[in-house]
Amino acid sequence: MNATEISAGELDTKTFIEEKAKEIAETVGDGFAINALSGGVDSSVVTLLGHQALGPRLKTYFIDNGIMRQNEPESIAAVFKKLGVRIDIVNAQDKFFKALKGLTDPEEKREAVTQTFYKDVFAKLVKESGAKFLLQGTILTDIDETVAGIKRQHNVFEQLGIDPQKAFGYKILEPLVQLRKDGVRKVGEALGLPPSIYQRMPFPGPALAARVIGEVTPEKIQVVRQATAITEEMLVNTQAFQSMAILHNDRVTGMRDGKRDFGLQIEIRCWDSIDARQARPTELPYALLSQLAQRITGEVPGVVSVTYNMATKPPSTMEAV
Repeated sequence: MNATEISAGELDTKTFIEEKAKEIAETVGDGFAINALSGGVDSSVVTLLGHQALGPRLKTYFIDNGIMRQNEPESIAAVFKKLGVRIDIVNAQDKFFKALKGLTDPEEKREAVTQTFYKDVFAKLVKESGAKFLLQGTILTDIDETVAGIKRQHNVFEQLGIDPQKAFGYKILEPLVQLRKDGVRKVGEALGLPPSIYQRMPFPGPALAARVIGEVTPEKIQVVRQATAITEEMLVNTQAFQSMAILHNDRVTGMRDGKRDFGLQIEIRCWDSIDARQARPTELPYALLSQLAQRITGEVPGVVSVTYNMATKPPSTMEAV
């Protein structure tokens, strides 16, 4: 499928929402559709758009894969409950960690998350619900980066020659595929999402697995989850496009209580960008960076080193994995 871009500047949100809701309703017909809400901007927008089109004929799940941010399932479900949308939380942590066990290659880890989600966890939910369609929030940047070989996005299939109907047993609908992040935010605002959702920082499909270099384990996820909570709390007022904490695989020498501590290293990335195609590191005050480092080394067990990424995108990417 070749998607014709609609820039944020030329986007008429009222017309876009009406047209996409009509397309979804006509495609699904009298049947049912299903979708997964991660709490990110794209999945949140497509969830509300889908419910506007289908009402109770869209079944929405939050897949608790064990690699999300702190208290994510419960907090996102509470937000959507206020919007009149019921979210069912599915605990699939064991399946995802089992699929990730022993993997260190970035693309293999992404593929493991993709296959576990679409072929195992979600295929079962689709079968049980009787739905023939999966609604998902793929955007144009996801396709661009996958086709260019920068990194395989978890939600891109047709452009790689994969037929979701044959591979997973259901058809995928992608109503946001003509937009980039700034356009999706405008649609989210027009749909009535709260600013805490439509202005939220981007979050990767593979979740915190994209922020652990090397093998992903529950212990490593807990470290990066704590570091992420501190980072997002302290950088919330920077107006950055995205900020994150990354756990490196190599251990580094540190000191605690006058003794050598062979500990963990966290890398902080904070980006200024419009649509994620290009980005520059945010010029954070030294005092803020220093306080952030002190909190992470003081509050996250095992961390002895905190660094700040200074490379632009390109040649860097926004996520590490």
